[in-house]
Amino acid sequence: MRLVNFRCAGRAGFGVEREGFVYPLNGVSEAVFFADVAQSLASARALPLKSGAEKFALQEVQLLAPVTRPGKILCVGLNYRDHAIESGMEIPKVPTVFVKLPNAITGPGAEVVLPAMTQQPDYEAELAAVIGRHARNVRAEDWEQYVLGYTILNDVSARDVQLATSQWTLGKSFDTFAPMGPAIVTTDEIRDPHALDIRLAIDGEVLQHSNTKHLIFKLPELIAHLSAVVPLEPGDVISTGTPAGVGLGRTPQRWLKPGEEIVITIEGIGELRNRTVAAA
Repeated sequence: MRLVNFRCAGRAGFGVEREGFVYPLNGVSEAVFFADVAQSLASARALPLKSGAEKFALQEVQLLAPVTRPGKILCVGLNYRDHAIESGMEIPKVPTVFVKLPNAITGPGAEVVLPAMTQQPDYEAELAAVIGRHARNVRAEDWEQYVLGYTILNDVSARDVQLATSQWTLGKSFDTFAPMGPAIVTTDEIRDPHALDIRLAIDGEVLQHSNTKHLIFKLPELIAHLSAVVPLEPGDVISTGTPAGVGLGRTPQRWLKPGEEIVITIEGIGELRNRTVAAA
C-alpha cells in the first residue's frame, strides 16, 4: 500500500495512492494517522475497495512529504563502505548518527533552496524507514514489527557548514534540505529493504547508483541500536545513508547549482523529483 500526504482542491489530507488515483482518508490528517497507526491502516486498506469511494486523479493532486513533522529524523552517516572511502573517513565500527531538524522537510516537486551561506551544497540519495509503533530496546530480530514502511529522502547537505565542526546538524538542516516522498510504501509491499536498487541523477546524468544490500549497518542493527538510546515513535524517520557518488567525493567536486533537477529512484518506491533554486 502507498500512503500519501496530499493537497487537492483547497483541502489537505492523508490517503492511499493506487492505480493512478488518491483515495482520501476523510477526517484523517497526518497527525491523526500517526496517533493510531493500527486503526488508520485498517481503514486505509479497506478504502480503495469501497464502492463509490471518493478519489482524485493523481495528476490533479499535489503530493506533500509523507511525514511533514516527525518527532525525529535520525540519519546514518558513512553507511556505505564506498561512500566512507570517498569521504576520506574511516569505516565506522558503530553507526554514525546525526539528526536533521524537521524544518528541513519538503515534498515531491518542491524547490530545494540553496542558501547564500553555503558554497558547497551537496546531494545524498537515501532509503528511509518510517516508524509505525512505539519502540524501546528492540531486539534486532524484531525490527520489522516497528516499521510502517519506506520512502525516499534526499539528505541535502551544506558541506562547508557541516564540516566546519564535528557536529553536522546545522549543515544538514537548512529549510528544504530534506526532500521526502513520494509515498510511504508499507512493509508488506517491500519484503526486503536491503535488496533495492538506488540511484540519483541530476538533469539526466546518473551520479549515484548502488543497492541497499551494500549498507554497512542494516535496519535490524540500526533500530536495535537507536531504540536502546532513545524511544522511537510513530512517524519518526530513520534515513539509512547514501552510497558513493556525492559531490564531496568527486574529482573535481561537484556542487548543486540553481536550476537543476534532482531525481532519486528507489526500486519499489518510485521517484522523488526536486528542482534547485537560489535563495531570494
